[in-house]
Amino acid sequence: VCIHRIRSCSSIGFIKSKYVCVFDKSALKFSHQQRLFRTSAVSFGQIVQFKLSDIGEGITEVTVKEWYIKEGDSVSQFDSICEVQSDKASVTITSRYDGIIRKLHYSIDDIAFVGKPLVDIEIDASKGLASEEDVVETPPMSHEEHTHQEIKGHKTLATPAVRRLAMENNIKLSEVVGTGKDNRILKEDILNYLAKQTGAILPPSPKAEIVPPQRKTEAVPAAPKDKARKIPVPVSRPIAFSGKDKTEPVTGFQKAMVKTMSAALKIPHFGYSDEIDLTQLVQLREELKSLAEIRGVKLSFMPFFIKAASLGLLQYPILNASLDENCQNVTYKASHNIGVAMDTEQGLIVPNVKNVQICSVFDIAVELNRLQSLGSAGQLGTSDLTGGTFTLSNIGTIGGTYAKPVILPPEVAIGALGKIQVLPRFNGKGEVIKAQIMNVSWSADHRIIDGATMARFSNLWKSYLENPASMLLDLK
Repeated sequence: VCIHRIRSCSSIGFIKSKYVCVFDKSALKFSHQQRLFRTSAVSFGQIVQFKLSDIGEGITEVTVKEWYIKEGDSVSQFDSICEVQSDKASVTITSRYDGIIRKLHYSIDDIAFVGKPLVDIEIDASKGLASEEDVVETPPMSHEEHTHQEIKGHKTLATPAVRRLAMENNIKLSEVVGTGKDNRILKEDILNYLAKQTGAILPPSPKAEIVPPQRKTEAVPAAPKDKARKIPVPVSRPIAFSGKDKTEPVTGFQKAMVKTMSAALKIPHFGYSDEIDLTQLVQLREELKSLAEIRGVKLSFMPFFIKAASLGLLQYPILNASLDENCQNVTYKASHNIGVAMDTEQGLIVPNVKNVQICSVFDIAVELNRLQSLGSAGQLGTSDLTGGTFTLSNIGTIGGTYAKPVILPPEVAIGALGKIQVLPRFNGKGEVIKAQIMNVSWSADHRIIDGATMARFSNLWKSYLENPASMLLDLK
């Protein structure tokens, strides 16, 4: 008898050969024991290989930073499996299946490739996939298809996992109010919507609330902090000298820095520096800091620097532009997505605050708090790290005064802010007074920006910060 496929009753998978000829049951059993059948499936379920799908932005490989599961653990759909880091962002991978983890294909800090197996999951064959053909991954979607869906003339942001949850419960995404960034619909939004429809009571969202910092820590005078910052802090653990050279691959954000700085080398930089008297801004920030704390937000000087830069970019849009590779076209960016360089354990990262031109100083402070928290935890997403149009780097938090910042392509300008120092200066009457002085160093693409434009922008930015009340005239 010629058969196309045979399913055995005892821990047997599928026959791979196109046709198998057997003559009786004994021959069938004998063939099974020798070579005709393979035992890739188990009696209680089917093993599927969960592959790393395309996460957009042209990323082909990632570094496994943390496993949230181990072999033998049970997982459900949408459960977090691991966190991976590309040269652009950190991404949490969630499960597509209900089942038991049977194998982890990578260890911590291993390089995982898109389209290759990430973990093996044993699923219930009666509820899961019927055959190996069902395990094949669908072609990867583009980044826009992955995050957007056109609904009634506007775009709804949601991950595929959230869309699947909505589909399984017959929920239209257009009817759900998203609470995530840019009105992104989260899993909690779907569950809350479902609870309202069914009357079920769901536990509160695990999203952490912003807790105002303790007043006691803020009451410490600024002078001792400045002195403490100047003293180098020794490392907490002893340094072991092995006496041998050590070679490590360039991965993660460091790999992105290599690529970006290599491209920046093609840009003819020119520099411009100046000093800013922040005496009035220091007083204003001190008055507003307690009000921001009541709202649960830490108010630093950076929101003022960013907003002043945005007001300046409105007058000098050439600094918020990009130049194509052939130097034939200049694109003036409508949005002021101002990046802020951050020093983290993963290396230098530059997330950006989106649409600063329509944000208040408080809005910017809230977003900076969010970016700094995610940056410290290494959990910044791709949307936070891409799309920047202008950058400020605050080297003063470490202790520098001057710098020569390097432009981040495709941007055309960047500023480096030094530390705020108490220095003697002359007032209008010729008297020596105590002033809060900060130095700024600008770098610009000299192919499309001349020194006069950079100087005029810097003077306008300086005037806003030295007379912060003047910003009220131009705020929208």
